[in-house]
Amino acid sequence: MTEEQIEWHNGAEGGLNVLVVDDSSVARAMIVKTLRISELPLSEVLEATNGQEALDAIEEHWIDLVLADINMPVMSGDEMIDRIRDNPGWSDLAVIVISTDGSRPRIEKLVHQGIMFLRKPFTPETLRDVVVEALEISNVQ
Repeated sequence: MTEEQIEWHNGAEGGLNVLVVDDSSVARAMIVKTLRISELPLSEVLEATNGQEALDAIEEHWIDLVLADINMPVMSGDEMIDRIRDNPGWSDLAVIVISTDGSRPRIEKLVHQGIMFLRKPFTPETLRDVVVEALEISNVQ
């Protein structure tokens, strides 16, 4: 897939700036590798080890998509998502939770907040499909 095959819902074209948030370096590496083989057009992929680092990265960089775990030290994914949704400048930021924690009440809360949930493990195709849906990307071939 080329960048020209992607038309963003806001009319912009180009690669995605993605922030991967997980306290496990192995999990982050796996997510980044899966992103790279998923055929999504990537520009910049940033990493953070907890929710606070993620908020700092969002403050400093243009981010199109956050892929985050829930259970992390310093600041959990839940608290990070609450802060993103409470910030008027970030409230529409696409967030996908990637986690092994699949409790029904937690997933229902995430869905209510406009968050998509992807259970580990997953395939590159599944990740690609969820990202396409989350970002409302059209004309993906």
